[in-house]
Amino acid sequence: MSVKSKYQSVLDLGEKLAIQEGDVQEENGVLKVKGIANTQYEKNLLWDEIKKVGGELPQDIEADIKVADDTVFHRHTVASGESLSKIAKHYYGNPMEYNAIFNANTHILKNPDVIHPGQELIIPHLSN
Repeated sequence: MSVKSKYQSVLDLGEKLAIQEGDVQEENGVLKVKGIANTQYEKNLLWDEIKKVGGELPQDIEADIKVADDTVFHRHTVASGESLSKIAKHYYGNPMEYNAIFNANTHILKNPDVIHPGQELIIPHLSN
């Protein structure tokens, strides 16, 4: 199996995420990938997939993934049935972080309990 085919799921994800300026080269059994993810969240998704395929410290891939917009963690379009706590759980793993999302979106949200499908929310970086 070639290294490129081993990491095909990573390349497919990069395509799905519309990674900009993507480049993939295979040299001496090492896959070298470069590109620009839209947000840190998307970069994290790529790294999660790399680790899923190659383990925590893969030796057969070198990834240089930059982030186009580092002012936000991600931008999320609200779907029907979502709440800020559900969105917070998805991005942060903790539904109680919903206030961080609310506070970053007070320009369009007046109440943390009222969001509407189609609204684009800023998902901020959490400060630790």
